[in-house]
Amino acid sequence: GIMLGISVLAFLSGIINSFYAGHTSQSFGYELRNQLFMKVQSFTFTQLSRFPASSLITRLTNDVTQLQNTVFMSLRIMLRAPLLVVGGVVMALTVNAKLALMFVVMIPVLVVILIWAMKKAGKLFKSVQGKLDQVNGVMRENLSGMRVIKAFFRGKYEEERFSHSNEALMKRTMSALRLIEFTMPALMLVMNLSLLLVLWYGNMELQKGNVKVGEVVAIIQYGTRVTAALSILSMIVMVFSRAKASAERVSEILTIEADGLEGSALPSTEKVTGQVEFNDVTFRYPGTERPVLEDVSFIAGAGETIAIMGATGSGKTSLVQLILRLYDANQGSIIIDNKDINTYDVENLRRSIGFVPQEGFLFTGTIKENLAWGKEDVSNEEMLEATMDAQIHETIMKLPNQYLTRIGQKGVNLSGGQKQRISIARALVRKPKILILDDSTSALDLKTEALLLSALKKYTCTTFIITQKISTAMEADQILLIEDGNLLAKGSHEELLKHSALYQQIVDSQFGEGGIHHVEGAY
Repeated sequence: GIMLGISVLAFLSGIINSFYAGHTSQSFGYELRNQLFMKVQSFTFTQLSRFPASSLITRLTNDVTQLQNTVFMSLRIMLRAPLLVVGGVVMALTVNAKLALMFVVMIPVLVVILIWAMKKAGKLFKSVQGKLDQVNGVMRENLSGMRVIKAFFRGKYEEERFSHSNEALMKRTMSALRLIEFTMPALMLVMNLSLLLVLWYGNMELQKGNVKVGEVVAIIQYGTRVTAALSILSMIVMVFSRAKASAERVSEILTIEADGLEGSALPSTEKVTGQVEFNDVTFRYPGTERPVLEDVSFIAGAGETIAIMGATGSGKTSLVQLILRLYDANQGSIIIDNKDINTYDVENLRRSIGFVPQEGFLFTGTIKENLAWGKEDVSNEEMLEATMDAQIHETIMKLPNQYLTRIGQKGVNLSGGQKQRISIARALVRKPKILILDDSTSALDLKTEALLLSALKKYTCTTFIITQKISTAMEADQILLIEDGNLLAKGSHEELLKHSALYQQIVDSQFGEGGIHHVEGAY
């Protein structure tokens, strides 16, 4: 009856243990993924540049899964295996200490082997996770650029590139597993040798009458249990080795300290009006020596339209990123409404800015949901006004579900011009005091762009337009001409036409010599 009761108790305990082990491990994985995602969201662009996107994805998925499985296994069998070893040793020593010492002395040797294997395997599995990052990187890049791959018929080349990364992952994983698979047979060999010694010595003692047959059999049984427990420990070593590598990678993300970008909070009663002033601003990207902007100075009055022109790589986008505080200037100061930009709370500052990137980035969801990114509590009237000003309302109304039409990832089912105009509407719904258009009208025809720029005039905001079109720059209050990070000239269209040789060359290249007179007043 006692044995039957213990069996039922063991059955119930096993079920309860499995339930709580599963619940705890899943909750642990849930919390860890949340913490990692929140940490990544808090990263500055400088911190984000330290990790490839594929590596961050692997850490949030594969590495967290490894740790989650380790927690589950730990709660299920990690404590059981050591208890079996300790219990088996104690019971063997109780039966016959002299016989039991034959295999008990081997256990410290086995523990040393396990510790060595775990340390060695930890380094190997960390390398494995790095190779997995590379595989995910190639796969992510291919899926994102599938149209280009198809257009250039480079499928075979990409297959070879993926196979190369995949093969490297396989080889590194095999190296790690080879070490682990060697550990278990080595443990079994040592334990089996010790059991043979017990049998040999036990036989001698039996002949002398010093021990009983039952004692030898009992010690062999305990030794077999200890051997089985040690084989479980070798499996635990593999799991812990992978978990150790994953824990280091996860910890690398979680332990990154904030770089003090947040600054002090902007009082809620104070509103940004939009005056922007650059004073001898120099900026270089982290890890580089050459500045992308050098000694840039200008003043943009509240409500003015500023056109920024320059060749590719001249530093135009870098300049507007400083206004958003995606990066901080290395030298000089940026003043908004007569206050240093570093004294503003980043969240409050960015809520006053409408930003439209060069590539219109849309999220999976409906058009309405994408517009609400600009303002969470946007009303239907505000949404309608913004889309009409962005010259996209009529196009939306022709779609099957209008504003509830679902957009694929990155707006894959929309044209470039449609994505740009929805991105502009998303920025306009928040009624920004500073509007930044980073070459975001490049996919629009002249008529649509003219209507858009005309509609923007009713917004009381300071507008920065990065553009390559003289027809767009002509309508600005001030034009900034940038080359190789230096502000070569600034002024109105008429002023630059008189005093800047480079600007005159740009005008002639677009309209032909003297052709500018035909587009004067085009808007």
